Amino acid sequence: MIIGCPKEIKPQEFRVGMTPNAAHEAVNHGHSVLIETGAGLGAGFEDATYIDAGAQIAATATDVFAKADMIVKVKEPQAVERKMLREGQLLFTYLHLAPDPEQTKDLLASGCTAIAYETVTDANGGLPLLAPMSEVAGRLAPQVGAWTLQKANGGRGVLMGGVPGVGPARVMVIGGGVVGTHAAKIAAGMGADVTVLDRSLPRMRYLDDVFGGVFKTQYASAGNIAELAMEADMVVGAVLIPGAEAPKLITRAQLSTMKPGAALVDVAIDQGGCFETSKATTHADPVYEVDGVMHYCVANMPGAVARTSTIALGNATMPFMLALADKGWRQACEDDPHLLNGLNVHAGQLTYYAVGKALGIDVLSPQLALKA
Repeated sequence: MIIGCPKEIKPQEFRVGMTPNAAHEAVNHGHSVLIETGAGLGAGFEDATYIDAGAQIAATATDVFAKADMIVKVKEPQAVERKMLREGQLLFTYLHLAPDPEQTKDLLASGCTAIAYETVTDANGGLPLLAPMSEVAGRLAPQVGAWTLQKANGGRGVLMGGVPGVGPARVMVIGGGVVGTHAAKIAAGMGADVTVLDRSLPRMRYLDDVFGGVFKTQYASAGNIAELAMEADMVVGAVLIPGAEAPKLITRAQLSTMKPGAALVDVAIDQGGCFETSKATTHADPVYEVDGVMHYCVANMPGAVARTSTIALGNATMPFMLALADKGWRQACEDDPHLLNGLNVHAGQLTYYAVGKALGIDVLSPQLALKA
């Protein structure tokens, strides 16, 4: 199989879909690897490193899309890239289709087969290809939130850990999964007063057992969220419903009850955001204000630490990429039901229920798609 990796073109996206190590593994498995020139520079990987790994360098993304049997990326294909996809081609990347009807429409029209990192599962019910980026985004959230809280950036002018005689920032983390846990750990490590809200009692028991008094837990009822939001200096939105649009947990009306200059960090923005006033921003212009509350809603937060993120993502995606290349997508998905859960689009039909529900599009079961 020819595996192609184009340079990411989403604004301020510095990650790359394949590391030189992944390219080396693919070549050792008998495949050809085609990397667009400069694709790895943002993550610190030069073309020469890919050549040493056995890959070939393509002059343009057009060359990569035209020649490759499988396209491996990081972010969802942008409009210009979607026009280059073709029937029978395999796309393996993050898609986040539920809040993105235009991308969904284009992928269906292309006839390609698209497997989304964020809906591949594992035997424990986790999301192994989303987890490394969730870890990065979770750890970044308090860092960027602390920056947003600085007065020069429009925030309240509150220091996360306070100082002797002055209390710390109050941080509410909505969601106790991978993002929320890592965000709470870092925020607490910065000295903040942190409360994590979740609807799963077993998850809260786990957090309480493991982290003890490092941070507090509360049940994520609407009343508790509203009450804590009024006192919060920072709110981290870390809620995920796999493949589906994120629920709106703080309304615009609630902003007027919050402290002026408080910071909302929406890590769920890839799935539409979990605050009603959220809209995707970029690293170039990350923060905006609504009703006196500062919003940080960068849709590719891990891109800020591109090298760490690229290596972490590559470690997770490599086994799946090799399985798809070695066996072809049908056999690979037939052998691994968790990889089959990643199938979102095939030959003009949607194959992921949560996306279909969000966008009002009929869905073909992935099991039937295997036989189509």
